Amino acid sequence: MSFAIIETGGKQYKVSASKILEIEKLNAKVGETIKFKNVLLLNDDKTTEIGSPSVSGATVEAKLLDNVKDRTVLIFHKRRRKHSRKKNGHRQKHSKIQITKILSKDGKVIDEAKAIVAKKASKEVPSKKMTTKETVSKKKVVKK
Repeated sequence: MSFAIIETGGKQYKVSASKILEIEKLNAKVGETIKFKNVLLLNDDKTTEIGSPSVSGATVEAKLLDNVKDRTVLIFHKRRRKHSRKKNGHRQKHSKIQITKILSKDGKVIDEAKAIVAKKASKEVPSKKMTTKETVSKKKVVKK
């Protein structure tokens, strides 16, 4: 299993093809392809390349799925015996990405994700079950 370690937003992530990550917010539009050039380590099934500090020429490509907000973190300050309270909240912005390709330093594809298929949330209308009152009333209508 091949993987890479990339750095973005001051953090390091271990990524492999078709993996979905939440990283610090990127200034890009949904659906765009993003290239990460700061690759710290590349691991193929046979070899491992460690960069100093990064592997030159190696890139990781990803597709931006969505820009989302994290859950609310509450900040509460209270000074005792002063009748002073302050309540604040914060929601950090994240980008949801899916790794599509891992490329080595000579441009060779190490690992590639299979075709990304967006699943549609189709709501099937369940068949309406008739209550006993409705079935009785329909029988009466039929008899007349």
